[in-house]
Amino acid sequence: MVRSFVFYLVPQFSLLPFSGAIETLRIANRMLGFEAYRWRITSDNGQKVCSSSGIAVDPDTSLADERRSLMGEKRPDLVLVCSGVHVDDYDNKSFEAWLRELNNRGCGIGSMCTATHLLARAGLLKGRRCAIHWENMPGFCETYPEIDAHADLFEIDRNIYSCAGGTASVDMMLHIISREFGDGLVNAICEQALTDRVRPSSERQRLPLRARLGVQNGKVLQIIELMEANLAEPLSLVEIADAVGLSRRQVERLFRQEMGRSPARYYLEIRLDRARRLLAQSTMPVVDVAVACGFVSASHFSKCYREIYQCSPQQERALRRQARMSVSENTFSLAV
Repeated sequence: MVRSFVFYLVPQFSLLPFSGAIETLRIANRMLGFEAYRWRITSDNGQKVCSSSGIAVDPDTSLADERRSLMGEKRPDLVLVCSGVHVDDYDNKSFEAWLRELNNRGCGIGSMCTATHLLARAGLLKGRRCAIHWENMPGFCETYPEIDAHADLFEIDRNIYSCAGGTASVDMMLHIISREFGDGLVNAICEQALTDRVRPSSERQRLPLRARLGVQNGKVLQIIELMEANLAEPLSLVEIADAVGLSRRQVERLFRQEMGRSPARYYLEIRLDRARRLLAQSTMPVVDVAVACGFVSASHFSKCYREIYQCSPQQERALRRQARMSVSENTFSLAV
C-alpha cells in the first residue's frame, strides 16, 4: 500500500525541516524502486506560501479540498503541519477544526518545528508526549504547563507525531520508514543523503555545555547546569556551593577564572536570556515574565533588563512586534 502524506504550510514556515522530510521520502521511493510514499502540499487557500527564508512554495490543494477528501480515497495517512517563526500570529479556526476532524477519524497528525504550538491550541496534545525546539520550550511550557513537552529530537505518541525542526524531521521520517521497511532501507537512505547515522528520538537538541561554552572545568559545568535548572526560583550561592561540594569563595574564584564574571552575574544573564525568549515567544504580561524568571518585582526586572539589553522589556516587545509586521509584509509581497 502507498502511504499518503499531506504537508500543511503555515506562512513563514521553516524550509529545512519541510524539505528534509520530503527528500527522505523521495530517496526511500528511489531506493525501493517503487512508490511506497506519496505526498502533496496544502495551505489555507491553496495559494503560494512564503517560507521564513523568502522562498515560496506552490501548494497542490487548499484546506477546503483536504476537508472534502477526508471521506474519500485521498484521505491521508499522516498530516504534517510545517510552521516557523511567529507561529503565535497564525489564528485559523477552520484549520484547527480540520485537525480535530483528522484526529477523530484516526489519521496521524504531526508538527514540525514550532507547529507543536498549533496542535496544542487545537487541543490535540492533552495526555500526549510531544517535542519542540529548545528555543521555543520556555514560551511553550509557560503557555501550556499541563502538556508533557520535551526538548527531544522527535516524539511519537500514538497518532501524534512531533519533531523539533531542523534536521530532526529527517530522523523522524527515518524512524517511520524503519518501522515499515527495516534498517536496510534506512541505511541506504543515509548513504544517499551523506548522513553518517540515525539519531534516536531522545538525543539532545543542543550541543553539550562543554562544547557550547568552551568550558572544561567539571565543577563550573555542574554549577551552570544547576543554574539552568532553577531559573524561576534561583538558588543562593551558598546552596549552589553546597550542592557541588565547594565553598562560596571557591565558586566565586572558579567562575571568574573560567567565565570572566561572578556567578551572580552569570546567573542573572541566563535568567534575562530566558525572559527575552518569553517576551518574543509569548503574550505573557511583563510581570508574569518577571516572576517566571525569578525576579521579585517588575521594576527590578525592568532595571536589570535595561542594564543588559539597553531597552525595557516593553520596548523589546514593541520592537519585535514592528520587526514581525515588516517581515510579514515582505513575505506577503514575495508570495504575491
